[in-house]
Amino acid sequence: MVVDPRFKLLSFTGSVTVGWMLKAKCGKKKVTLELGGNAGVVIESDADIELAAQRCAAGGFGYAGQTCISVQRIFVHHSIADLFTTKLLMQVARLKTGDPTDETTSIGPLIDHAAAERVEGWIGEAVADGARVLLGGRRTGSLVEATVLSNVNPEMKVSCREVFGPVVTVTPYRQLSDAVALLNQSDFGLQAGIFTQDINKIFYAFRHLEVGAVVANEIPTFRADHMPYGGVKDSGLGREGVRAAIEDMTEPRMLIMNLKEPSGPTEKVS
Repeated sequence: MVVDPRFKLLSFTGSVTVGWMLKAKCGKKKVTLELGGNAGVVIESDADIELAAQRCAAGGFGYAGQTCISVQRIFVHHSIADLFTTKLLMQVARLKTGDPTDETTSIGPLIDHAAAERVEGWIGEAVADGARVLLGGRRTGSLVEATVLSNVNPEMKVSCREVFGPVVTVTPYRQLSDAVALLNQSDFGLQAGIFTQDINKIFYAFRHLEVGAVVANEIPTFRADHMPYGGVKDSGLGREGVRAAIEDMTEPRMLIMNLKEPSGPTEKVS
């Protein structure tokens, strides 16, 4: 189907490896891709810290982190880093890991044992390289505890790749430009969030973050079906959302009509 010329467009949602492999086979076809991410959030010093902590806990651990816009990397201003981290840990500690059929469970199992073992392995690698486990970090079968890491660096898999599991990292910064640079230090660019009361900081983030969408005072896990949703870099091509998808899935055509009256005699056609 990918190489058959009767199909004029490929639309694919899935892994980075498969998505770009399919695009390479498409030749002249138009392609739209919605792939992975390692979404970042910036918490400025003037943010509503309680709200930011609540939303980052929800965005980092909903569906056990198995969404492409799950909160993975949190960058928090150094002046509020300790306070925010404490509040985040309090929120995350309330999340129950276990049987997804139990209504009190917040974090269910990963898709399979292999996925859980991979996430556990990435946590272990980060710790071996100097990261600190603030909460969680353990695995039981295909269940991985809600895990919060600090002292991470951009080269660690938990930072530079898509965890797709219940893991978030917390990193302090001093200037907003530093946070933007750290967030952009990624092969992905799906969505990002910023918590601040300063509209100028919001527009600065919007201008400089290399992502498909910036969400102000909300987590990047937010999306609505009518939004032009999609990313840049390894996160994909094109946009989803009703209007944006229709535009991506059609070709514009133009009709040019010259309606000027003819200068010479005309023959009436019956």
